[in-house]
Amino acid sequence: MRLASMLGINARTQQFSYRVNSARGKKTADSKLQSAWVLKKAGIPSPEIFNRFRKPEDVFKFDWEGLPSQFALKPSRGMGGEGIIIVKKKALDGNGWITTQRARVTIDDLKLHTLDILEGAYSMGNIPDVAFIQEYVGRHKVFRKYAYRGTPDIRIIVFNKVPIMAMLRLPTKESGGRANLHQGALGVGVDIATGITTKAIWHGEQIVYKPGTERKLRGIKVPFWTTCLETAVKAQMVSGLGYLGVDIVLHPEKGPMVLELNAQPGLQIQLANMTGLKKRLERVEDLEVRDAEHGVKIAKALFAERYLDRVKAEEGIKIVNFRERVKMVDAYGNKIETDAKIDTGAWRTSIDKEYAASLCLLSKSNILWSKVFKSSLGKEERPVINLKFYLAGRLIKTIASVADRSGLKVKLIIGRRDLAGFLVKPEEEVVN
Repeated sequence: MRLASMLGINARTQQFSYRVNSARGKKTADSKLQSAWVLKKAGIPSPEIFNRFRKPEDVFKFDWEGLPSQFALKPSRGMGGEGIIIVKKKALDGNGWITTQRARVTIDDLKLHTLDILEGAYSMGNIPDVAFIQEYVGRHKVFRKYAYRGTPDIRIIVFNKVPIMAMLRLPTKESGGRANLHQGALGVGVDIATGITTKAIWHGEQIVYKPGTERKLRGIKVPFWTTCLETAVKAQMVSGLGYLGVDIVLHPEKGPMVLELNAQPGLQIQLANMTGLKKRLERVEDLEVRDAEHGVKIAKALFAERYLDRVKAEEGIKIVNFRERVKMVDAYGNKIETDAKIDTGAWRTSIDKEYAASLCLLSKSNILWSKVFKSSLGKEERPVINLKFYLAGRLIKTIASVADRSGLKVKLIIGRRDLAGFLVKPEEEVVN
């Protein structure tokens, strides 16, 4: 990971949080209750809120006996996961509940804790706060053997309607079942394109296994991944924040839900992914993104992990010539053979405009963005599209720029971005 690609605290605040986040958006993100109201109004799934406590009288009037067997008691403006009590079941003897940490809490305990929240015991600056009781989410079965008792969440950084980076946060015994990295939770990087975990950190150090076990943290497939990404983008669009972290939880039955919004998300996500945020943010800053679905397509195209070691191990290095016969995949999944030129001097693959149109690849839904290219003939605006083709029997999913290549024999140029795992055999003559 290059230092030049890293985003620092000052750069995050000045170039992104301060510049693109509205005062209304920051106020919304600072309050869990306000965030929940905004999300509910927009129809974005979030855990249900059972009750709010704004003053001491509310605490004494509330029917605590009527609470369900599972719930979470939280401060609206709590910091770092402090002040949260998560109840998992009722005590067998009927006297109170059992928390996720296997501690007993009674009605009197809950009342006292709620009064502490109202007095500001867990808010920044000890400012009086609001307490609320929220639906218990629990753990999705995929995460049960990795998370210690608490609920894991997925932090997704979103900027300009594009998911930039993601991290799975797994509670540990040290973190007290909280998905908070500063308290000892695990941070596991997630590949934006596939939802598969890649690398992991604990206390800022790289790890391979869950501490104390031989369970690898790489290769976990996050369920409902595309829905998670689209939900995060939709949350950004209604929040008033141009740059934020969206915390997603996976309800075992209801699927992805937005738990919290963060106007100044932490930067350890870069260590968990071993990739800097700065370059990624710069790549999408000027793009015109239509909606959440479009933003997710852009993210998957730009920020996919390459897994070179896995490709080489499983498929081996394949040798290709400068001129290769490839199978193009059109918009309907049909395979059409054509000639392609392997050009190691070009970074990105490009395709002829008329040929792309004949494959029905220039539909609005398949165009990611347009980019202006300069040449000796002047400026030319070229669309960038999703493209799939088979090279030497291997399926390549990539993005390609569309250009007018009507005067050339070969309609597809394959750039070195898509040549990982291939060796190019040199030839004396290259046909354009």
